[in-house]
Amino acid sequence: MSEFMKAGDPVWVVPYDENWPDRFQQLAQPLRQALGPVAMRIDHIGSTSVPGLAAKPIIDIQISVADFEPLDGYRLPLERLGYLFHADNAERTKRYFREAPGLPRVHIHVRRSGSFSEQFALLFRDYVRTHPDIAFQYAQLKIELAQQCSRVEDRHAYTEAKSPFIWKVIAQADEWAQYIGWIPGPSDL
Repeated sequence: MSEFMKAGDPVWVVPYDENWPDRFQQLAQPLRQALGPVAMRIDHIGSTSVPGLAAKPIIDIQISVADFEPLDGYRLPLERLGYLFHADNAERTKRYFREAPGLPRVHIHVRRSGSFSEQFALLFRDYVRTHPDIAFQYAQLKIELAQQCSRVEDRHAYTEAKSPFIWKVIAQADEWAQYIGWIPGPSDL
């Protein structure tokens, strides 16, 4: 477990902040300048990307690349901007970067363009954005789980406890995608 994801870190879910989209733009514009064509897409994902949804106050950014190699093609520009690469990330379908200690929380997920993991994040986001009843249920679950997990201070338990709901929603989102012919819209930046 990295220094940034300790089991003892409390889970903190807050009401939606109207400044989150602007915060994403402030963070993403330097990313676009630094990465140029290496970043095929730069998207605001996760709960802070869904208007009205309670969330951990962490901006999640997905950068889509053609391939993970060469790593230095995106690692070096991200490190020059102050982001720290986490080579010990257990998810093999992404490369993961975080803010430097003491800076506002940002998670950068670098994924292959067109991959299941890239599409999963975009589809889940778009479906929840267009289904306020699902967003409400998700917010209620997150608030309840954050309260439960903050007592035991276990971020992993919080994440794991959300999984059944997320997989149920992604199944609904897939049906919705088939019905409307969903494809990801243009990149958020």
